[in-house]
Amino acid sequence: MQQPLGRRALLLGTGGLLAGSTGCSAASRTADSPSESVSPTSASPSPLASLPATTAWRPDRADVDPTVKLRAVQVVEAIGEWPAGRGGAEAAKRRVAALGAAPSLVDRAGPLLPDADEAALQVIDAQYGGILADSASVMVVCRQWTPGHAGGTTVDVRLSRARPRWEVTTLHPGRPGAAAASLPAVARQVLDNPRIGLPPAAEADIRSGRIHPTVLRALLRLAGTYRMDVSVFRSGHPLYVFGTDRPSDHPPGRAFDVWRIDGHKVVDPATPLRLTESFMRDAAAVGSYNVGGPIRLSGGATANQFFTDDTHHDHVHVGFPR
Repeated sequence: MQQPLGRRALLLGTGGLLAGSTGCSAASRTADSPSESVSPTSASPSPLASLPATTAWRPDRADVDPTVKLRAVQVVEAIGEWPAGRGGAEAAKRRVAALGAAPSLVDRAGPLLPDADEAALQVIDAQYGGILADSASVMVVCRQWTPGHAGGTTVDVRLSRARPRWEVTTLHPGRPGAAAASLPAVARQVLDNPRIGLPPAAEADIRSGRIHPTVLRALLRLAGTYRMDVSVFRSGHPLYVFGTDRPSDHPPGRAFDVWRIDGHKVVDPATPLRLTESFMRDAAAVGSYNVGGPIRLSGGATANQFFTDDTHHDHVHVGFPR
């Protein structure tokens, strides 16, 4: 379970990690997350006079490989949170080096390392972008606060298997782009819907105007039945289905992933299978041609409408045709 800390002591090892947490697809090319230039994303929480207390994220016991997620999160937490007077790249490199990771990762931190005297960071979820025998992508979804500003991003963390633990090889922080001058009504309805939880990068994706209306309409229809927490639309997601040269539906704004349904984490074995199955079938009913999750379902409109694999053990993927 998460450890409440005053701000957060960095976790330097994996001992005792297998407790509950807060809480698409394996590597190809140099494969990056969408890379439009922007400042850190806007976020739901309001800026505070003092920064909030945060908790160290922990993976779930039932995860495919909890250690790979923990390693990815540790590096993001080390870069994205610091006490007063410890800002800047050099201090971040020292924090990363203390984890036994490469200090050069800080050079790829982008919006994760804003120019601020202090920062607090809360990981919302860590979700696989893909996991293979020797490589992985973990999308670390987080909120971040600096004095007078609340934001956050989603970081596509790439790792390779090494001993004694997975090694972080590079970072691809999400960069949603500037907010559009105006938004269609369906986008505003999703932003205003209390039954659709949106982390900062996903909210910024909608505000940028780059999420297809088909996706937004599907979210609203599903929200009539379920409360759901979205992990990712496009920013912070790999460009290619991990381990292949097939373009993902996420970067063009044609897909979304959900990590929690009606308050139940998809990865949690205590989550009723009937709830996850019902959500997956209803996602297909609202027009998704490609629904992935932790359950193998039959009876789709096409042979490939439903699928499951290790990558989708921790979320439900809902994709729409281009």
